[in-house]
Amino acid sequence: MRSLTACWKLLRAIGHALGGWWTIRFVFPKLTPDQRNLRVQQWAARMLELMGVRLVVEGTVPSHGPLLLVCNHLSWLDIVTIHAARHVRFVSKASVHRWPLIGRLATGAGTLYIERENRRDALRVVHHMTEALRDGDLIAVFPEGTTSDGRGVLPFHANLLQAAIVSGAPVQPAALRFVDDATGALSQAPRYIDDDSLAASLWNTLRAPPLRAIVHFGEPQPSTGRDRRRWAESLHADVIALRDAMPPER
Repeated sequence: MRSLTACWKLLRAIGHALGGWWTIRFVFPKLTPDQRNLRVQQWAARMLELMGVRLVVEGTVPSHGPLLLVCNHLSWLDIVTIHAARHVRFVSKASVHRWPLIGRLATGAGTLYIERENRRDALRVVHHMTEALRDGDLIAVFPEGTTSDGRGVLPFHANLLQAAIVSGAPVQPAALRFVDDATGALSQAPRYIDDDSLAASLWNTLRAPPLRAIVHFGEPQPSTGRDRRRWAESLHADVIALRDAMPPER
């Protein structure tokens, strides 16, 4: 029965993704930026619902930019979850741009792409992030640089924080966790690390019992006078504290 249910969820999710592509292609050109942001948020919330994931939001949701959001990274599902709570522009690895359908959806949502293996490309992305923050955008990054299994938080890379320091934009920490909705136990269904494939992670998520996606927002922090490396260490501790403050059951 789980496999049959998962197949039904998958078909509905694919249909919803195609609907998102259609919206980006034919509707977005007629909308204002605020209207597009709302459409993305509504689309993401519906996608979570179709996949059997319940969203719980804790703390202060970002209301406006300029702001840089930093969060721990667990899965491809992180992006859908944060979008469902608040539309932001993500910084993502360049390979996502080439993924069928998903790349088009990510680009339509305003994603900035980075070649992680190329240190020079980080300078280019910081420049574009700085410009976007000065224009008042909300941008989100995963400073770990890769996904983890959720039992810990990997050290934060500091380079992308430079965009907030140069632009004068505040930085807000946030934490994510995926749990079994019935028991509150940590769920490994959406994990996407090491040799995990996107297809396998998606299938495991769809086959799992109902999940709860918890995103806990902290408070914005001013960027004036910051040393990016020390700030990265401090934000790392803040994200861990936010994750550990999540209630075990809800």
